[in-house]
Amino acid sequence: MAVAASLYLVAGKVTDSVTYGFLPAAARLGLDVVLLTDRPADHAKVFPGRIITCDVTDFREIVAHVAHAAAHDGAGPDAILTNSDWLQAPVALAAAYFGLPGKDWRAATRTKNKALMRSHLSELDPVFSADADLVADRPGGAPFPLVLKPREGVASEDVFLVHDAAELAARRAEIRERRDDPLVVEEYLPGRLHTLETLGDADGETRVLGSFHTRLSAPPHFVEERLEWAPPPPETAQVIEQLRALGVGFGACHTEFVVHAGRARLIEVNYRVIGDHCDFLMADLLGIPLFEHILRVHLGEPLPAQAESPRRHAVAEVVLAERAGTLVAAPAAKELVEGLVRVAYRPQRSRGDTIEITNTNRDYLGTIRAIGPARDEVEAAIARFRAAHDWTIA
Repeated sequence: MAVAASLYLVAGKVTDSVTYGFLPAAARLGLDVVLLTDRPADHAKVFPGRIITCDVTDFREIVAHVAHAAAHDGAGPDAILTNSDWLQAPVALAAAYFGLPGKDWRAATRTKNKALMRSHLSELDPVFSADADLVADRPGGAPFPLVLKPREGVASEDVFLVHDAAELAARRAEIRERRDDPLVVEEYLPGRLHTLETLGDADGETRVLGSFHTRLSAPPHFVEERLEWAPPPPETAQVIEQLRALGVGFGACHTEFVVHAGRARLIEVNYRVIGDHCDFLMADLLGIPLFEHILRVHLGEPLPAQAESPRRHAVAEVVLAERAGTLVAAPAAKELVEGLVRVAYRPQRSRGDTIEITNTNRDYLGTIRAIGPARDEVEAAIARFRAAHDWTIA
């Protein structure tokens, strides 16, 4: 009897991508899953399988726990992966220790650290980037407007557009009341915001899965409000060149970039699959088992045959909290078909939750996903869904 391949999935907080994406995909592939996490009680509520408590930020701890579990089971690991922004580098190092397919830990480090990313790309695409404290203390010569952000931040949290030295100092002081990790300022890059979704295998092939246009909130914040599926722009080759320079290729990657005057410039590289339920939207739109594909490349398998480009339209639109308080009414997760349009809704907050306005992606109450034959039908279906449901914060 064949022994099931073993997957060590490393996770921090509970996410829908792991709970409803990777774990069910691993079950469909017949993998023996071990979940390593520093939040075992949270994951135990949604995953009945084997959980090991571990300091997942330290590659040495991951290696030690995997080695101990593998010795107990009498079989080495077949794949180690994570879908967390924070954990890509330590997991890449752990995979390399065991000789398994994985991401380059240097590329994972460069993409997470925005200062390193800008420095590494300085010859290919120079962008002004500097320590925010240094610029705030000596602002002369800084090319305002600038974007102030945490060097290793996520979810548009504490990201601000600042127009002058006084505004930079005020925003820096505001952020310092909440956090003390390093901050950077970057040149503001104008243009239309896109994403690029890629998947690569251990043979060196990197495939473009697709692209979204992203709509942001009004300045000074940068909250993603809506993603609309669209063909990758002609400047996509420039993005691929920059990703290669960073060492990015293997596994899933979600890249944000702007296009202006024929030039593509990176905003952020998230070395994981796209989140906020757009991963589920992309899987449904492309008609592929996306999470299985990601698991398979980490098991050493090549990319499957290229799927045909879908002749359909898709949108992921978030429902944003508009005030602080307690969420007293909101729809549950549901899927429905309206004519030729498939609509799915997945909540990100539950009734009874306390809501605070942060002007970040953490203000999402839920995401409406719609796939249909054309834009008009999709937009009408989203409008009907919104009109038929209430999100009430008291």
